[in-house]
Amino acid sequence: MADQTTSLPPHATFPQRLMEGYETFRSGRLPSERARFEEMAETGQKPEIMIVACCDSRVSPEVIFDARPGELFVVRNVANLVPPFSPDDKLHGTSAALEFAVQALRVKHIVVMGHGSCGGVHAWVRRTRNPSAEDALSPGDFIGKWMTLVSPAAEELPAQEGESDFDYAERLAVRSIRNSIENLLTFPCINILHGRGKLQLHGAMFDVRSGQLRVL
Repeated sequence: MADQTTSLPPHATFPQRLMEGYETFRSGRLPSERARFEEMAETGQKPEIMIVACCDSRVSPEVIFDARPGELFVVRNVANLVPPFSPDDKLHGTSAALEFAVQALRVKHIVVMGHGSCGGVHAWVRRTRNPSAEDALSPGDFIGKWMTLVSPAAEELPAQEGESDFDYAERLAVRSIRNSIENLLTFPCINILHGRGKLQLHGAMFDVRSGQLRVL
């Protein structure tokens, strides 16, 4: 059984679903992967592939690509967006992960993986086409501010006449992947390594309903 913390208040219990899943992992997969875990504990991680994915619970890169421990370096955020290179005094979680993957881990591939029915992209489309239809989820409006990263893609992909919000959002999600790849190239370290052929950039789209992966 996993160690139980004693610092939680009496009414706070660790999710039973997670405990059950851990027990399955410990009795099933862990024994077969133990040597790999021990090796990585000694030598560190050496993944060759980084994936920028959405934090949507339906789209887990490790599950989709049937990855073993240590194979994928994954960063997930709302709508799998990559911001442009912006060296300032603000906090940049995705940029920090990119910096570590490229400069420290020396990954050979970066994959920006989007998915169908992305809540972030659909919310952005509803909000921009119907400004009064949707309010911010909190006073900080963190999602709304983050989703402004979609704006450049939207400027290059106008909605078609008579096109529904849903269909436009699906097309925009694909175009946004391309925009994120263009933003990747604004990072000097990525641009240099990509130009030398030492780092490849890829786009992919996962269909939640069918489970099909489309490489862009």
